[in-house]
Amino acid sequence: MKLKIAVLPGDGIGPEVTAQAVKVLKAIAQEFDHSFQFKYAPVGAVAIDETGDPLPKETLDLCKATDAILFGAIGDPKYDNNPDAQVRPEQGLLKLRKELGLYANIRPVKAYDTLLDKSPLKKQFIKGTDICIYRELTGGIYFGEKTLSEDGNTATDLCVYSRSEIERITHLAFKSAQSRKRKVTLVDKANVLESSRLWRKVVTEISQEYKDVKLDYLFVDNAAMQIILNPKQFDVILTENMFGDIISDEASVIGGSIGLLASASVGDYFAMFEPIHGSYPQAKNLGIANPIASILSAAMLLDHFELYEEAELVREGVERSLKLNITTPDLNTKFNHISTTKVGDFIEDFINNPKDTNMNFTNIHLGQSTII
Repeated sequence: MKLKIAVLPGDGIGPEVTAQAVKVLKAIAQEFDHSFQFKYAPVGAVAIDETGDPLPKETLDLCKATDAILFGAIGDPKYDNNPDAQVRPEQGLLKLRKELGLYANIRPVKAYDTLLDKSPLKKQFIKGTDICIYRELTGGIYFGEKTLSEDGNTATDLCVYSRSEIERITHLAFKSAQSRKRKVTLVDKANVLESSRLWRKVVTEISQEYKDVKLDYLFVDNAAMQIILNPKQFDVILTENMFGDIISDEASVIGGSIGLLASASVGDYFAMFEPIHGSYPQAKNLGIANPIASILSAAMLLDHFELYEEAELVREGVERSLKLNITTPDLNTKFNHISTTKVGDFIEDFINNPKDTNMNFTNIHLGQSTII
């Protein structure tokens, strides 16, 4: 298969973790005789510094001319700490989602057996957790009209949803559930919000087309509690933009590190793959950023193009790295010198030698392996 992939590393640790995902994809291409062409472009704070625009026209044009987008992270303290900034890195990401019609954000959340001790939650509550969150991505309060009074003392953010926006992501969520545990949980606030009542009405209607899938409902405050108390009850979670943003980040504590969570943002014509973590500028260039979320995002990219064997090999490499404790310091208190690059090197080597128990992790931890 030939794929053109736009790489938007972004800010902070984005370039470091994205480099490991590209490394893994190149290994897959070599192992399976594919052709992946990578083209790079700026986005976020680095793009503002270069052009004054968080999403330059050249970057958007590149994304529209490629088969998929591999995204890093955006954000910079000089904008985060300035409430008066008129141009912000996040505007580039929101515009990219809107311009490309990336209306569905898909976020898998899994509790790895080897990392159960890393989670602040009790083992018996999280063991076996396997959730997929479907978050609507181009509507709602994030994209609604915003106003600020002339005296600066009153502000509004409008939350707007149409039936068509709800329908298209609902079908994706139910189709996903059919290949999983056949359960969809709609998270809303229908007891208070009119937009949520429309969500509940439309989703209930569509559920009749999927008789083999059970539909449950939870208010968002209760859902936030249940994700901590009993995450195993969930299969597919379906929700609107802001609720999905909050719920999916909350769910990151299940796995023990936000550095493990990948995501795909898809539409009718384009698809983008990115870790859900932020730019973590404090860790920039220190080699401590966990690249696994970015690498798992690359696996989701492979899934998107039905390269399932290739995607599974990437995930096996991730599982092996976790099992052998070849991880960055956020997950590794015993060996704190395993860098971002070393994790990527290990998974790359696993792809090239999947049946080789070569992974002499003692040597790897000591820095004596040839792959380091």
